[in-house]
Amino acid sequence: MRDWTDRFLAKVADGNGGCWDWTGHIKPNGYGQVTIGGRKLNAHRFAYETLRAPIPDGLVIDHLCRNRRCVNPDHLEPVTHQTNVLRGIGPTARNAKATHCVRGHDFNAANTYIRPNGARQCRACHAAHSRARYSRRGVPRAAA
Repeated sequence: MRDWTDRFLAKVADGNGGCWDWTGHIKPNGYGQVTIGGRKLNAHRFAYETLRAPIPDGLVIDHLCRNRRCVNPDHLEPVTHQTNVLRGIGPTARNAKATHCVRGHDFNAANTYIRPNGARQCRACHAAHSRARYSRRGVPRAAA
């Protein structure tokens, strides 16, 4: 009977840019899955822990190559979840990298409000929105 290293390496193929593409089971989220000793494990996490070192508590594995099927330990790095998200290309990463609001105002110290949830808000746009909302309500002014 073959041991787990032979079975694991049999499901690895050369990919673009030095990636080791996982050819075994791929989960719906795009990550490879391997079964070792009856336990289902993420293939990239198994490769990193087997070929490099244990993953420290509180850290996740970031694919530096942005290829979820890759199990090359040289392309994997343990980082915090926040770092992993901000390195990506999703909406959170795009918003964090933005230097201007959707209407073109700079995100700078004078024009940016940081909400309690950490989101940035353009003060100029917020003021314009508040003025428009106030005028739409048609609030009568007190007689002078």
